[in-house]
Amino acid sequence: MQSFDYVIVGAGSAGSVLAARLSENSQNRVLLIEAGAAEGPELVAVPPAWPALIGSTADWGFATVPQNGNDGVVHPYPRGKVFGGSSSINAMAFMRGHASGYDAWARNGADGWGYDDLLPFFKRSERAPGRDSGYRGTEGPMVVSPATDGHPLAVAYLDAALEAGHHLSADLSGKEQEGVAWLDTNIVDGVRQSAADGYLRPVLGRPNLTVIPDVMVRRLTLSAGRCTGVEYSVDGQLRSATADREVILSAGAGAVGSPHLLMLSGIGPAEHLREFGIDVVADLPGVGANLQDHPLAGITYAATKPVPPTVNQHSDLVAMVRSRPDLPAPDIQLLFLDIAYHPPGLAGPANGYTIGFSLMLPYSRGSVRLAGSEPTTAPRIDPNFLGDERDLARMVTALRMAREVGEAQALAGWRVQEALPGAAVQDEAELEAYVRQVTGPYFHASGTCRIGTDPMAVVDADLRVHGVDALRVVDASVMPEIVGANPNATVLAIAERASALIDR
Repeated sequence: MQSFDYVIVGAGSAGSVLAARLSENSQNRVLLIEAGAAEGPELVAVPPAWPALIGSTADWGFATVPQNGNDGVVHPYPRGKVFGGSSSINAMAFMRGHASGYDAWARNGADGWGYDDLLPFFKRSERAPGRDSGYRGTEGPMVVSPATDGHPLAVAYLDAALEAGHHLSADLSGKEQEGVAWLDTNIVDGVRQSAADGYLRPVLGRPNLTVIPDVMVRRLTLSAGRCTGVEYSVDGQLRSATADREVILSAGAGAVGSPHLLMLSGIGPAEHLREFGIDVVADLPGVGANLQDHPLAGITYAATKPVPPTVNQHSDLVAMVRSRPDLPAPDIQLLFLDIAYHPPGLAGPANGYTIGFSLMLPYSRGSVRLAGSEPTTAPRIDPNFLGDERDLARMVTALRMAREVGEAQALAGWRVQEALPGAAVQDEAELEAYVRQVTGPYFHASGTCRIGTDPMAVVDADLRVHGVDALRVVDASVMPEIVGANPNATVLAIAERASALIDR
């Protein structure tokens, strides 16, 4: 048994931040443990290769339960299992949600998590040269910029979006959080920069920081209502570590790992835990509830000429738009891809491109639940895509908006025809059927250990687990509602603010 001040579970985006920040204080003895390896496959470093990382050794290899809203389809649900977590296998998009979304968190019980509260921590995490320093960071670990060698198709996409009536935003993470813009990414000198690259690897030599990869955490250890440490195995040998101050769950896998480990340890919905013979330590019905993801679909076009390969991550351009003008913030993202991106079961063009569309503020809610009491048994993941009929209606609206851009004159030189679903598909029922067929995960799991004060909340405003001392959760699972953008930038800001709350 080893003793530390802080034990951090998970070396993903949040865990990398926490390990780096808490170990800045030389008096803190910090242990960081990670289920995956210290290094992933060589393709991790190659920006356009991210689709090949799905199912790789750097992926937990999860899958959803059959999705009723997708005609019973089971989706792969990749989650990072390597230093850097999902920031090592994602598409490297780096953007913030609309300010109104964070302010809604604060109004609804997450005191201290509004946009103005988080802005200093967004800035602290990033280095965004040439941007407005009132909104963007200049000295943070994560280097943020749009593509320096934009794809020729992206230039045509921009003209098409402007032709369709969308205005240009100089910076979607800055003052103007709506419109079409060049996408910020974490690509430095042509290579992916994960959270581990930015935060963790530069500090691995600190004498007060211990980092152990390839660890399977079996459970939290608890005594008299206090979390005292963790029990884990390495190479089949059982070990334990105690935390004199706190255990912090940043258990990787987005919003899957932390609720899974809480439930294995007796913290969660009492009736569900008893189904698996787990003694209830704290009856918290919200653990594993409130799972949210951005449903993602697209329309695909056959191209008139070979679409050249990219050196970037396949999407140099993105738009944040509203499905209705009376909405307070953009609720749809249009994603302009230089590849034909569609479910493998559909026959798309051999040479083509896709305009993706996604709901940023979905109504549907799902869950993470146990499938067994052994830590090695994967949890049941149910994002409940399109479970709320309002999401289906807005996805059809988003399809129409994507199609308007796709049919613009600016893309005539690239466009042979709409291949999926095909221009003949115009009827509302046909469009709904297509959306159900092609909608899948954006891999943005969040919300399963949400901040709040009501009976379904899991952590308080300081991210401390209700009813258990010396235990916090710091990752995407604490978001009360899914952020209206790709979440990695927000996860880093959450972890930056958490580190300030913890070591004060």
